[in-house]
Amino acid sequence: MVQESVYRAIELVGSSPIGWEDAAKNAIDTAHKSIWNLRIARVAELDAKLDEKGNIILYRIKLRISLKYEDWKTDLGWKVPKGDAAEPLC
Repeated sequence: MVQESVYRAIELVGSSPIGWEDAAKNAIDTAHKSIWNLRIARVAELDAKLDEKGNIILYRIKLRISLKYEDWKTDLGWKVPKGDAAEPLC
């Protein structure tokens, strides 16, 4: 039996004076502090802020991050009311 999964996608923007990879790491590391079950990061957009001489002073990256919905309430033993969309796993 294949278990079905549901994922949500959010958008994050990270920045760094070092490079796009570091900007992505900053965004993901910061998001990971308050959001769990991060699964996939897809680069949606890259840009860079320039100074008056045309030098790159800040790398920016826009990421689409997917996170998996988990049924943590039933995992902790919570009862799901009858008629609710989610049935208890117990």
